[in-house]
Amino acid sequence: MTKTPGRPPRKTSDRREAADISAKPGYAARAAAAKMMAAIVDQKTPMDGVIDDDHGNPAFRALSGADKALVRAILNSALRHLNWINAILDGYLQTPLPDGARHLRHVLAVAAAQILFLDVPDHSAVDLAVEQARLDPRSTRFANLVNALLRRLGREKDEALARVRADVPIFPDWFQKRLVAAYGEEVARRIGDNFITLPPIDLTVKSDPQGWADKLGGAVLPTGSVRLNELHGAVTELEGFEEGAWWVQDAAAAIPARLMGDISGKRVADLCAAPGGKTAQLVLAGGKVTAVEQSASRMKRLKGNLARLGFEAEFVVAKLEDLKPEKPFDAILLDAPCSSTGTIRRHPDVVWTKSLDDVAKLASVQRRLLDASFAMVKPGGRLVFANCSLDPLEGEELIAAFLAETPSARMRLLNPEEFSTIPPEIMRNGQIRTTPDMMNGVDGFYAAVIERVE
Repeated sequence: MTKTPGRPPRKTSDRREAADISAKPGYAARAAAAKMMAAIVDQKTPMDGVIDDDHGNPAFRALSGADKALVRAILNSALRHLNWINAILDGYLQTPLPDGARHLRHVLAVAAAQILFLDVPDHSAVDLAVEQARLDPRSTRFANLVNALLRRLGREKDEALARVRADVPIFPDWFQKRLVAAYGEEVARRIGDNFITLPPIDLTVKSDPQGWADKLGGAVLPTGSVRLNELHGAVTELEGFEEGAWWVQDAAAAIPARLMGDISGKRVADLCAAPGGKTAQLVLAGGKVTAVEQSASRMKRLKGNLARLGFEAEFVVAKLEDLKPEKPFDAILLDAPCSSTGTIRRHPDVVWTKSLDDVAKLASVQRRLLDASFAMVKPGGRLVFANCSLDPLEGEELIAAFLAETPSARMRLLNPEEFSTIPPEIMRNGQIRTTPDMMNGVDGFYAAVIERVE
């Protein structure tokens, strides 16, 4: 047998014990969750990528359906509360864990999330975390520490949570500072309160919002979206899905397309169009829509979504900057790729995978896309710029710089009289700005209407 330099070969009894531990009920799910946490927090990998059923992390794909659901629940709880979990763990550790035991931090976070926030027996979370520590040569010596720390957490969970709730922001430092700078302490706190609750499901309906709200047990929001009060089972099993009567779309995400004005019969482009919710809105409004998407796989998904809805559009797979239309468009919707910080209710990993540097870099990308898009608008035409970022670098500040440097561009100031279905409180200085604490919970969105005056 070939020996690994510097490490004695494992005894047969050790390998047998490792196999026995790995076969314990629930062990594989907890071990996978710790690996996913490492990928998300340390390697900045989006959560959707690691828990994808077809292309996700192999440790996740190997799990049963029930264990996959448990991993998703653990990750969502751990990531939503990770700043609090880290503060509690730091308070319990007399000395920080060494760099070589970084993975143990994720084992502890996974166990803490179960003890504090999930309906999992404490002893199960503790025992399986101890086994993970014992089984890994990098952390074997910390197994007793893991046992003592997590058992203490189980005894003191209420006191520990009360302490961090009072003293520790729910968000990591970089994101908390950006929120406070943009919106103030009180709004930042409300956004944090919203962050730790699961978001509702909103629908955009083709017609008769009240009728569909009654059928599905929901309510009609002021913007016209239908919000489901509860969801039992899969969305695909709800009445109206198969016939294409509605599609899932956050209420805030549905607003930008409603700023296009009367587009009936006009040539309209939806740039960065996938997954197609806004494209569907533009088709429903009577536009002759060209949907542009750089990714062939995302375009395939967009086509499938529109086919279910019975909608038709022209589809173009191309980089936006390379697009050369035969003639300018009457109107363009640019929902630009961004930091996605407005979607943290649905994607709690964003605050851990992104940074202020990412926000600044993405703002530069958006500016290039905005310049290229505006060049395709005809004189007198309209461009709606939007994204799901909460940061003014990607919204108000970006648009202010664009207008100052583009003589042919003029902002069309929005007002409640013109857009009666848009609540006045989300209009700021003639622009749209939603934050997750508004309307009983929506995505954070920014939108502005720009007209070409030359």
